[in-house]
Amino acid sequence: MRSLLLRDVLGETLRGLRFEQGRTLREVSVDARVSLGYLSEVERGQKEASSELLTAICGALHVSLADVLTIVAGKLAAAEQGKVTLAA
Repeated sequence: MRSLLLRDVLGETLRGLRFEQGRTLREVSVDARVSLGYLSEVERGQKEASSELLTAICGALHVSLADVLTIVAGKLAAAEQGKVTLAA
C-alpha cells in the first residue's frame, strides 16, 4: 500500500477547486503569480508548496487557506479510516 502524502491530497484538492471554477492552470498561475509549471507540479503532488505559495494559490482561487486545509484534513482522516480511496 502506498503511503498517503499531504502534498498529494493538497494538490488534488487545489486542482478540484480549480476545476469546479472552470479555470485553467494558466489563469490561476497568473493570478497567484506562480509559474505555470510549478503550479502544475503542486497540483500533481510533485512539489511541496510553502505556506506563502499556498496562500497565493488560495487567494487566486478565492478560497481561504484555512478552508482548503480543513478539506484536506477531512480527506486524510477519511482515507486513514479506510472510508475513501484517494487518487494516486
